[in-house]
Parts: sequence; C-alpha cells; structure tokens
Amino acid sequence: MTSPDSAPIASQAVPFEKPGVPHAATPAWAWLSLVVGATGLGCSLMLWQKVDGMQEQLARQTAEATTQAVEARALARESQDLVRDASAKLSVMEARVNEVSLQRGQLDTLVQNLTRSRDETLVVDLESAIRMAQQQAQLTGSTEPLVAALHHSIKRLERSTQPRLITVQQAMERDLERLSRTAVTDTASLLARLDDVVRLVDDLHVQNSAPLQDTQRQPERKAPQPQAAQDATLTPAQWAWWSNWGHRIWQGTRDEARDLLRVSRIEHADAMLMAPEQAFFLRENLKLKLLNARLAVLARQFDAARADIGAAQASLNKYFEVGSRRTHQAQSVLAQLQTHLQATQQPSLEDTLTALSTAATGL
Repeated sequence: MTSPDSAPIASQAVPFEKPGVPHAATPAWAWLSLVVGATGLGCSLMLWQKVDGMQEQLARQTAEATTQAVEARALARESQDLVRDASAKLSVMEARVNEVSLQRGQLDTLVQNLTRSRDETLVVDLESAIRMAQQQAQLTGSTEPLVAALHHSIKRLERSTQPRLITVQQAMERDLERLSRTAVTDTASLLARLDDVVRLVDDLHVQNSAPLQDTQRQPERKAPQPQAAQDATLTPAQWAWWSNWGHRIWQGTRDEARDLLRVSRIEHADAMLMAPEQAFFLRENLKLKLLNARLAVLARQFDAARADIGAAQASLNKYFEVGSRRTHQAQSVLAQLQTHLQATQQPSLEDTLTALSTAATGL
C-alpha cells in the first residue's frame, strides 16, 4: 500500500531524457488529471480513515452493547431470582399476616371477654356493696353507710370509663342526692317514749272495771265548824261526832243508791263481756305489742313497728276507758310515734339497684 506522501514525490519526478534528443511539452490536461487524481486519492484516503474510525467506533459500541446485554441478562436473571425470592417472602408474609389477623381476632375476642367479665365483676361488686350498706343502715339507723357506699361506687365507675355504665352512675348520683335530704331518726327518743307507754299500761282502766272506792273518789270531808247555836246540853266533841255520823250515813246511802244503776257508753261488746280477771292478761298483751314495736324500732323495721303500734292503739280504743286522762295520754304518745315513724322511712335505692340489674342483663 502506497503512503500518501509518496504520491507527490512520484508526481514531481522529472522523466529521464536522453541527451541531445528534443522532447515535446507536457499538455495541461495531463497536469489537471494528475491533480484531480491526487485529490481523489487524498479524499479516498480520508474517507477510508473516517470509515475505519467509524468501524472501530461501531465495533467498540457493539462490544459495549454486547457487554451491557450480558450484564442486562445477568441483572434480569438476578431480578427474576429476586422476584422469586420476593414472591416467596410475600407468600410467607401473607401467611404470617393471616396468622396475625387470626391471632388479633382471637385477642380482640379475649379482650372483649375480659372486659365484659371485668364489667360484670364490677357490677356484681357494686350491687353487693350497696346491699351490704343497706343492711348496715338498717342496723345502725344511719344513712352514713349508704352515702359512703355510693361515693365509693361512683369513684369506681369514673375510673372504669365504660359508656354502658353511665346510667348506673347517674342513678347513684340521684339516690345520693335523695339521701342527703333524708331526716335522721332519733332511735333513743322513740324507745324512751315506748317505755313510758309500757309503764303507763298498769295504770289504765278497762271499760268494765269496778267503780272507785270512796276514799279514791271523794275528797276528805272537812270537819264542821262549831255553830253558835249548838245545844247547850252537848259538848263540842259530841256535837262533832253526831254531825259526822249523820253525814256518813247520808253519803253511804247516796253512793249505794248510785251504784245500783250505772250508765256508761261501751263501743265494743267484747269489752263489756270480758271477765274482771282477764284485765291482767289484757294489759300484758298490750305490753307485748308495745315491746314488739320496740324491737322493730331497734331492728329498723319501721313498717312492723307501725303495725304493732296500730294494734296497741286499737286495743286501747276497744278495751280501755277512752275518756280517762292516762288513756288519752297513751293514745297521744302512740299517735306521735306513728307520725314520726311514717316520716322517717328507710330510704330506698331503687334507681341504683334497677340500673345495676339492667347493666348486668345487658353485659
């Protein structure tokens, strides 16, 4: 292959001429053809070099593309492996998610059961505390056990923060407000007044009792004053004796005549037909009724106490003299006791107990 530098040297070579031999002049077109040929040869060389460079670049790019393709195939295989691994891991994760979801459902059910069990236990504890406080209030005659139990129960409900127990808390607050307006019963005063009536029973007179003796009914007669016109033959002592003797005879005769016929108003026939010796048992029966009322007051059973006092009042009206001062006094004391017992009934916690029962049913 001829180098590009050799062409101009060849074109510039002077042809050898024989000496002494004349030659003709070179035509212009030959020189033009030579220049065109040289130019074409230079262009061909330049094009060849450019094509050679392009081929090298193309080969280089092809090699790079091949390398990249190999790398891409390797990356694709790695990606496929990663996808397979990811798919396997995803399957495992889905299985675990399903397992966790199942465990979460079971845990939610367990939590709900525990919460429901805790609420049921709370409701049962509150109801037991309220009923125990009611018994203590009945025994002591004070509302302090009920007030303390309601305050403690309201605090426990506030800490529980359960919406379904709000109605129970509201019912307890209403009962607590009602208890704050309840009057306190003076048990000692009631018992003392019942004891006074019991002591008064022995002095009461039944309706068919015998008339009072002369020494009880009649005041002591005063001694007559000596008169100025006394008989001169009688001494003052003799005159006083004869005067008293005549008065005693007249008084005795009048009382005997009055006792022959005695008119009295008897409302019940049983009181008139009762034998005189039965008065003792009648008084003892009346005492038993009053003592039963006393025991009922001690036990805070006001309804039973009122019933016993009512029975005692009926016995007083039926068998004893209603017009007697002591009978009237006993009736007045018993009526006051009835009024006081009716005004001091044991407060009920119906709202609280009803709300607790409803809450226990709804849990």
